[in-house]
Amino acid sequence: MALFLRPLHICKNAVKNISHYLPICHRRDILTGSCIDISHGLDEEQLQIQKVALDFAKNELAPNMQKWDEEETFPVEALRKAAALGFGAVYCKEKFGGTGLSRLDASVICEALATGCCSTTAYISIHNMCAWMIDEFGNDDIRQKWIPHLATMEKMASYCLTEPGAGSDAASLTTSAKKSGSDFVINGAKAFISGAGKSDVYVVMCRTGGGGAKGISCILVEKGTPGLSFGKKEKKVGWNTHPACIVSFDDCHVPQSNLIGEEGQGFTIAMKGLNGGRLNVASSSLGAAHASIEKARDHLKVRKQFGKTLENFQYLQFRLAEMATQLLASRLIVRNAARALDNSDPSSVALCSMAKLFATEECFKICNDALQMFGGYGYLKDYPVQQYMRDTRVHCILEGTNEIMRLLVSRDLLTDR
Repeated sequence: MALFLRPLHICKNAVKNISHYLPICHRRDILTGSCIDISHGLDEEQLQIQKVALDFAKNELAPNMQKWDEEETFPVEALRKAAALGFGAVYCKEKFGGTGLSRLDASVICEALATGCCSTTAYISIHNMCAWMIDEFGNDDIRQKWIPHLATMEKMASYCLTEPGAGSDAASLTTSAKKSGSDFVINGAKAFISGAGKSDVYVVMCRTGGGGAKGISCILVEKGTPGLSFGKKEKKVGWNTHPACIVSFDDCHVPQSNLIGEEGQGFTIAMKGLNGGRLNVASSSLGAAHASIEKARDHLKVRKQFGKTLENFQYLQFRLAEMATQLLASRLIVRNAARALDNSDPSSVALCSMAKLFATEECFKICNDALQMFGGYGYLKDYPVQQYMRDTRVHCILEGTNEIMRLLVSRDLLTDR
């Protein structure tokens, strides 16, 4: 059930009517009205959407975050509950079951959900990126087959671009797809694939033509296809609520009808998908950083040293102020980039790259500084600040490393127009 396809007054009623499923609770109020109020600048409909996401984060994600991390649980039930609120295909069109929201709306949702569990939100982000690629570039048959199931997360999706030998230089990928009768026969391997082994469909970038970006195509591979297999589950520093492993293709026969877009269009599709993915992962960093500031603030008000609570120490006051400033600046640059992407701004690639670069690095620093404020307690897994720190560290690497973000921004600046 997508809650946000209807006019505002109906949207409000939908939010009210989910009380049988999601307990009604007040929005996080620790910093409401403060200089880093998470709702500042949003319109009424976005506030309603945000409240649903914040309540879901508080009731469904946050209570389980530590357990899922320690047990490396892939929380399928929680993911499908999120999808029931319209979070499974956020910016897919309504025609085949998407929620039909904007990239700014998606950023608001990812930020809110990540206050409860950054890692789980990251998988929702990847799933949404895949769903959008199918919805935007697939034909009607493929859309009709997959979007309704991806929207409910009855079917899960994984994005397969990176290879063991092709990371930042994605255009050098070697996984091949050769035509044989009515099929493509795929051979090769993809690395660091989130959801691998659990997801039901894999959006795979393959080489169907010559070298370079123009020889790459995008093909859907369904779980259970002969020749598709998975390596051992990687042991990661963070992002432990969804698996990652090698995805291997050994004479994997896939119908040519599973081609997304046109032959040779795959690299373009992959990069356009990553624009939204970069915003989503940056937004997830925002949520983790916001939650970390909340928890650090609470800690400073109760922890005593030298006969007084830590909130009375000027250094910690100033550091908290710096963290707040970093967070607000990050949120503004992310939301600015989201609006640019919604408006098809010619500079949207550079703006999304700027947002991902700045927000992921600054928000990781915030989480790390929050841990420092907790002292030795921050290093214990009983306290969530360490998990926010671990989960956000990888955001500086994936969806294009931040070194590549610098390259994209500088390239835009140095281009003569």
